Amino acid sequence: MPSAQHDGIAARANPSAVVLTGFRAAAGTAALVVAGAFALLPSGGAARAHHDAGPSTGLKTVSYAKVPPDFSYDIGAGETRLSAQFGKPVVINFWATWCKPCLDEVGVFAKLQSEYGERTSLVTLSAEDPGVARTWIEANGMSLPVAEDPKRKIFDAYSIGPIPVTLVLRPDGTVSHVSVGELDWTELQGAVEEALRVTAQAQNSQN
Repeated sequence: MPSAQHDGIAARANPSAVVLTGFRAAAGTAALVVAGAFALLPSGGAARAHHDAGPSTGLKTVSYAKVPPDFSYDIGAGETRLSAQFGKPVVINFWATWCKPCLDEVGVFAKLQSEYGERTSLVTLSAEDPGVARTWIEANGMSLPVAEDPKRKIFDAYSIGPIPVTLVLRPDGTVSHVSVGELDWTELQGAVEEALRVTAQAQNSQN
C-alpha cells in the first residue's frame, strides 16, 4: 500500500460526506468514522493511500490543520453537532455493512472506546438505509456510536468516495490524521496519542 509520512504523522486518504439519525454511543466517548482496506461506494472510485499532516488529505473538502465541515447527527441520545465534541480528540469513521474492509477494522473502534473511554469522542457514519448499520452493530454484540446518513449529506460534505475512511481531529477540531483503507490499531492509537499530546501541551501552557 502506498504510504506517506509528514511531520511525524502517518495517514491514509481518498475522497467524499450533514444531519444523521441512528444508533447510540455513550456521551463523551470517541467521535469516529469507520475506515478500512476500503470498498467503493456507488459514487466513488477505487483508491488507497495514507496521509498525515501533509499538503493533501486525499479528500477534496478536508484539509490538514483545518476544521472539517461541521454537521449535526443523532446516535440515539438526541441531536448534537460535531463541533460540540471539540475539546478532546475526535475520531470519525465512514463505513458500511457491505464493505468487508470496514467490518474487518471495526474492532479497533471498539478497542478505542475500551482503552480511552471519555478521553476521546467517536462517531461512525453509514450512508445505508436507516437501521441497517445499527442492526448489524447490535447483532454483533457491539455498542459503537452509529449515525445514519442515508441521503449522503455528510458523506458528500466530506467528499467520501471509497470506504472505509477515518479522520482524527485534535481537540481544537483541526484534522491531524486521515486514513482511506483498512485501519489497524497501531495506526489509530498513534494518531489518537498525538492528539492527546497536543491537549496536554495546551493545558500545560495555560498553567
